[in-house]
Amino acid sequence: DNLLGISWVDSSWIPILNNGSVLDYFSERSNPFYDRTCNNEVVKMQRMTLDHLNQMVGVEYILLHAQEPILFIIRKQQRQSPTQVMPLADYYIIAGVIYQAPDLGSVINSRVLTAVHGIQSAFEEAMSYCRYHPSKGYWWHFKDQEEREKTKPKAKKKEEPSSIFQRQRVDALLLDLRQKFPPKFVQQKPGEKPIPVDQIKKEPEPTPEAVKPEEKETVKNAQSAGAKGPPEKRMRLQ
Repeated sequence: DNLLGISWVDSSWIPILNNGSVLDYFSERSNPFYDRTCNNEVVKMQRMTLDHLNQMVGVEYILLHAQEPILFIIRKQQRQSPTQVMPLADYYIIAGVIYQAPDLGSVINSRVLTAVHGIQSAFEEAMSYCRYHPSKGYWWHFKDQEEREKTKPKAKKKEEPSSIFQRQRVDALLLDLRQKFPPKFVQQKPGEKPIPVDQIKKEPEPTPEAVKPEEKETVKNAQSAGAKGPPEKRMRLQ
């Protein structure tokens, strides 16, 4: 198990920690860093001194460095002979709190992951400012540029007048649409609510019998005058 992310402390031991008691503190049963099968446990059960560890073979813990009362370093090692040992792990105790010291591979792996994460975050932020349009290509659009554009007064764009061809073309399209899709509502006067075309009442045309006699005479005079036409001047023959 990876024990680099955990720590262990027993506050009752902190006031009495020293060079002679630090190994007993480290050998507490609740300490997850301590191996119960080590030679220190055998020596402790047989009530022997720590000098007997040099005569044994197996895993053992030794006090590597001490700076009372704040710092202690304990090493876990594999003893193969009285003069040959192989380090397995180091643990440091700071103010009574025990940590496992990371090995070189873990340190390099952590630094590489931190660097890669920073580079990836930088690339992602840079890509968020990149813009592309088929007609323009690629360009950068930064947030401070948006703020400057907001504060900058906007110049009014001059509208170009439409050409005769554009106006005729638009009128033809509108007429075509009107014929295909006749309006269903009509607004007779500005401001009034549009009403359906079906509800508009058509005024009946006046019948010939309803025309007054005076109007009939006026119509006949107009028709006769239109038929005869104005009197023309005859040319005199000489």
